[in-house]
Amino acid sequence: MKKTETELTGVKEIARRANVSIGTVDRVIHNRAGVSENTKQKINAIIEELNFQPNKMASLLASRKILNFAILIPAVSNETDYWIYPLNGIKQAAAEIKQFGVTVKYYFYDLDSKNSFNIAADELLRGEPHAVLIAPSFVEESIVLANKIQAMGVPLVFINSDLPNQENLTYIGPELYQSGKLAAKLVSFAIQPQDKVLTVNIATDLENNHHLLRKEQGFKKFFEETQKQNQVITLHINETKLAPVEKSLLSVLSTDPDIKAIFVTNSRVNIVARILEKRDRKDILLIGYDFLKKNISYLESEHITFLICQRPKEQGYLGIIALYKHLFKISEIEKSVYMPIDIITKENYQFYNS
Repeated sequence: MKKTETELTGVKEIARRANVSIGTVDRVIHNRAGVSENTKQKINAIIEELNFQPNKMASLLASRKILNFAILIPAVSNETDYWIYPLNGIKQAAAEIKQFGVTVKYYFYDLDSKNSFNIAADELLRGEPHAVLIAPSFVEESIVLANKIQAMGVPLVFINSDLPNQENLTYIGPELYQSGKLAAKLVSFAIQPQDKVLTVNIATDLENNHHLLRKEQGFKKFFEETQKQNQVITLHINETKLAPVEKSLLSVLSTDPDIKAIFVTNSRVNIVARILEKRDRKDILLIGYDFLKKNISYLESEHITFLICQRPKEQGYLGIIALYKHLFKISEIEKSVYMPIDIITKENYQFYNS
């Protein structure tokens, strides 16, 4: 292997092959205590196999000052614990690269408040970070922030949802359009030609939640491309509390008994499941997103038939590692890293690691 290739490999690849942390590899490279003899031999064998040059990394680290990574993601709320998973992935990666002089500062915003996003964004910018990871929920506000970050010459990673026409380092997350098409295909297996399908978007600011609309577009496109006879109806609900969602949903269901499947474009599928459970409506197939406790509960009771999951913890972890690799010149970063689209059912959820 050529030297230039081994220089790009880095300690991360050694850690992956040895199934240990980056810190363990660093201790072996610098002959520090705290590593078993077997592990040390395994790591040294991989270093020799890759023809890795430890002095290259050592000199690189010595030339670096403390690097500040800034994270802007939604806060975990009572409505959804989804964001605990990306946060856990971010924290895991942060712990691995801490020894290389990287600090991580966290900024959180309310998923239902543009104002809280703008306040957190301003605080982030005042911190003058060296790298930024954000989960953009409000399109216009996120674009404004992204432009400011890019004007600073700071690398930017998006997770969970992408923004169009941005010069970000990378996007790590689901291919939203395709996940919508997958949901439609699952639905199509369980309904008759005369049955109607209801797509439900639940968010306080739907115009700015483009990731929900992209899923809806993919869902509808499947029925168009396959020339299915089923009518697809869309219901936009601009509130997230149970009462207004229940009122809107029951109004549609009571006037249209031919609806036999419901597709919820986000993790709030458990709200719809709760409404169907109250009325003992197991005759309607329900599909939505994310491996959350509430969703799993309704999956067990069969009020939710399918959950589509896209590894949020891995998104957070890979986002931080991408910034680390870029700033330390360890490897080139792909412009888009799409997560696998996992289909979770009552039969397999116990074996799923989100």
